[in-house]
Formats: sequence, C-alpha cells, structure tokens
Amino acid sequence: MSRRSSERQGMTSKRGGGRAVPTSPIKGVFINLARICRYRIIMVNVSYTASGDLTVQGPDGPIVYNNGDIAWVLTSTALVWLMIPGIGFFYSGLLRRKSALSMIHLSMMTVAVVSFQWFFWGFSLAFSSGANRYIGDLKHFGLRGVLEQRSASNDRIPAIVFCINQLMFAAITPALAVGAVAERTHLGPLIFFVFVWGTIVYDPIACWTWNPNGWSSVMGGLDFAGGTPVHISSGTAALAISIYLGKRRGYGTERLAYKPHNTSYVILGTVLLWFGCFGFNGGSALSANLRAAQACIVTNLAASVGGLTWMLWDYRLRRKWSAVGFCSGAVSGLVAITPASGYVGAPTQLKYMFHYDDCLDIFATHGIGGIAGNILTALFAQASVANFDGITRIQGGWIDHHYIQLGYQLADSTAGFSYSFVMTTIILWIMHFIPGLRLRTSEEAEVVGIDDAEMGEFAYDYVSVDVELLPRQSYVQEAPLRPRPPARKVERSRIASPPKNVGEAQVLTLHGDT
Repeated sequence: MSRRSSERQGMTSKRGGGRAVPTSPIKGVFINLARICRYRIIMVNVSYTASGDLTVQGPDGPIVYNNGDIAWVLTSTALVWLMIPGIGFFYSGLLRRKSALSMIHLSMMTVAVVSFQWFFWGFSLAFSSGANRYIGDLKHFGLRGVLEQRSASNDRIPAIVFCINQLMFAAITPALAVGAVAERTHLGPLIFFVFVWGTIVYDPIACWTWNPNGWSSVMGGLDFAGGTPVHISSGTAALAISIYLGKRRGYGTERLAYKPHNTSYVILGTVLLWFGCFGFNGGSALSANLRAAQACIVTNLAASVGGLTWMLWDYRLRRKWSAVGFCSGAVSGLVAITPASGYVGAPTQLKYMFHYDDCLDIFATHGIGGIAGNILTALFAQASVANFDGITRIQGGWIDHHYIQLGYQLADSTAGFSYSFVMTTIILWIMHFIPGLRLRTSEEAEVVGIDDAEMGEFAYDYVSVDVELLPRQSYVQEAPLRPRPPARKVERSRIASPPKNVGEAQVLTLHGDT
C-alpha cells in the first residue's frame, strides 16, 4: 500500500458493508494536529515517603520531590502574579485620568497573551533540554512531556512547577515595557506585539541566561532573578517603543508637566510590587532555604534604602516629602537590588538630552537599574552566599578576587541591551507596514484620551467638582451667623464622543485634560 493511499485511509471511517466514508474536514484537521503534536495521556503514579515527600514514578525510576520546595515556589508564583496588576496601578496613577484605565487593562491583557504564548511554545523555546547556545527547540511544544519530568534547575521540584513559576517572569516583562505606549497607542495591535516580542526577544534572552545550555550561563554570567531577561530587556524595549511612537502632543510644554492624577494608585502599585518581590527574588532560589531568606532580606533593604534616598533628595530640591518620590525610589531599589542604585536621577535626564518621550521613565528605572544591578553583582557577588542552598557553586565577584566576573556581566548586559533594542525596533517597523497593526493613535484620540477612544470606558465614570471656591466662613462671636449659599456643582459624566465641530479647548473641557 502506498503512503498516499494509507494516509487517505486514515482520513476515512468504515460503516456497514465496509464502505469507507470520509470524515468531516474539521475532524481531519484535529487528526493531523494530533499527529503533529503526538500527544499521549500520561498516568502519573504518585505516592509519599515516610517523611511526607512526594514520590512520582518516572520513566527512569522513582523521583522524590520536596513538598516544602514545591509549596514555596508555588507561593512565590502567586506573589509574582500580584506584581503585574501592581505595575498597572503604578503606571495608571502616574498618568492623567483620561488614560488611567488603559494601563491597568494592558497589564492584565499581557498576562493572558503571555500565558497562551508560554503554553504554546514559549517554555520550550526558553528551557528545553535540547536548547543550543541561543534558543531552545520545540520539544515541549504545548507543554508536551513537562508533567513527567523534574526541573533542570532544581531536581527537588517537578518541571511543571518550574514552568508556571517562569511564566510569571515571562508575563511581567512585557507588562513593564508596554507602559511606554501610554496615552498614544492603539490597544488592539499590542496583543500581536506582546506575543511576537515574547517569542523573539524574551525567550532567547531567558534561554541564554538561565538555560544550562545558554552561552551566558556557560560563560559564567550571574543573574539570580532577571536583571537581563526582565529589567534590561523591558527597559530597552520601552526605549525603542518611545522612539518609534514619537512624542505626545504638547511635549516640552507645561501641558505635559502634570502631576500624577492618583497618588493612591501609585502607592498601591508600589505595595503590590514590593510585596511581590519577595516571591520574585526569594522564589528564584527555587527552594525554601537560606539563600531564599537572604534574597528576601536584600530585597527589602534595597527597596527601603532606595525609597528613603529618593524621598530625601526630593525634599532637598522641593522641600516636600513626596510619596511619589518614595515610591519611585523603592521601585528603583527593587530593580537593582542594591541600595547604591536607589536613586536613578541622572539617567532620567537622558530622555531630554536625546528628545524621546518615555513618559513613565521605564528605561531609566528598569534599563539603567538593571544594568547597574548586573555590574554591581560582579563586584559584590559572594560564593559563600550563593552556596546557602547547598547546591550552587560559583567563583564569586571582585569581593572574592574573581575579577573576570565584571567582563562576564558587561557582556551579558550589552548583549541583552543590544538584542532587545534591535529586535524590538524591527518588530515595530514590520508592524508599521501591516494594516491594522500600527500602534500610534490619532491626535484626536490622544486629546480625548485612550480610555474613551479605545475602550469607551473610564477609570472613574463620574467626578464632581466645585465650580466656585467660596472663602471659608469666619466665625466671629460679635457678628451673627449668616447662611452661606450652596456652591454650584457640575457633574462630569461619561461622554462617548465629543460633538462635531467642537474646538480642542472645548474637547479638553468636556473630557478633562487631567
């Protein structure tokens, strides 16, 4: 029987009389897809040891997992997930009211897109055992074979636990970067951008940094929790996005010198980021041990000193105790994980020197902060601290007289910076020539606000404001009290679109340029 005839027979079903009846086209698609994926149902035999550890019967014999490590990694995963809406609230509070909701929406949309991408092929491209020095293969396409394997990074936890943990890192990275589109982009094309960016930019960087086969890992680069894959790549992508989208309307004028519209959102976002970083950094140990505890201590100290440093510097300049300044410093400390980089004031001036509009200072905070953290790791990394888990063996940094480590860290940082910037620019350039995928929105939508123009919703539907600010009533005992006429109030309600032939000043009055 020829190959073609056998394939044709596989696409038919026999009924009475032995006559072959073709199956439906939809069923044929699923049959071919199943042949490609070669899925098989896995029966996992699970038991417990006398000490309570989990035992799974693997293909090469029993595998023992530590329940404490599994519980800590899963808890850390949930903590990192909280950081993603935290980013949305942090960005939302810093913007104007008319584009506040879009930032929160984008953070949640990023989780959904990356979750599918990670299941589809992201995890396999980053962490497959057959990876080359740059990127993995499709061995674990659709998470095939992940359930029955142990993690390559820690054999005390299953690969499926490591997979969901790394998913959070993959999701938070584009969530950091897309803040650069604030107030001037279409939301729909970002779904395509996040999927492609995760595949082409994040997965290769994560592979060469954390996969045992990656060139940076083989070279000896040290990246405990994502200096290059998360912070440098997202900050550099934000720089490329800012340059590509161009300046917002009113750039360089007092129109854009606005204060954060909701400081409470900024504080809430900082709280979620600070809280989640205990899982982000402490969970990167992939085990409940002293190394995880040390990471949590350093994380909390870095955020604390960073927040205090930035707040004190703000007070020196403005004589005000700025809550936004404290939050900005705390986030910068969390990025660099070192008190020395709590204040990132000088790099923020780069956007004025080079005339790009990074309205949320993502490149300054994450790009520069990540590079600073990588370089300082070469100076202060200690082999004794890395061995707190009883497994990790490194030669340390300058403090251990291992001076070549600085070269390793510079190579890793430079590669991550260059690759992320170039590939992000190429993705944006290609999207620009595809109908329906251009990111830059119209000037009218920018004036009205992204929330209304793209979503038809607001962060706050109704806002009451006083039109007349009456002076306070002074109460004098000799004079009789006189009733004060009530202040007139105007209620702003949601307006789907401004009326035709309305000038820009009237549009700003209707929708509120705050």
